[in-house]
Amino acid sequence: MKRNTYVWRIAFLALIGFLVAGVSKQVAASDAAAGVVIKIDNFSFGPQSITVPAGTQVTWINQDDIPHTVVSEDKATFKSRPLDTDEKFSFTFTKPGTYTYFCSIHPKMAAKVIVQ
Repeated sequence: MKRNTYVWRIAFLALIGFLVAGVSKQVAASDAAAGVVIKIDNFSFGPQSITVPAGTQVTWINQDDIPHTVVSEDKATFKSRPLDTDEKFSFTFTKPGTYTYFCSIHPKMAAKVIVQ
């Protein structure tokens, strides 16, 4: 009888583990769909480098006191207008690759998004 109880306990724990693993995958997928935020503050992009899955929307928020832009290195993939304090710019990365970007007003400000 003790052996039967033991088997049921193991089966129950395995089921719980399976359910938890499924929930965590869904949370990760929903986080990617919800997007990622990059803050512009003190003449820098934060974080400097971020890795996201394809299909992720990235939103930059200018928290600095002066305008900044967000421009892809090739100047064609994405390009924001000058963003004043608390203004946002978003872009959805659909293809894998490394996307380096900068502020066209302050070109020493640079960072990258790595899409997998």
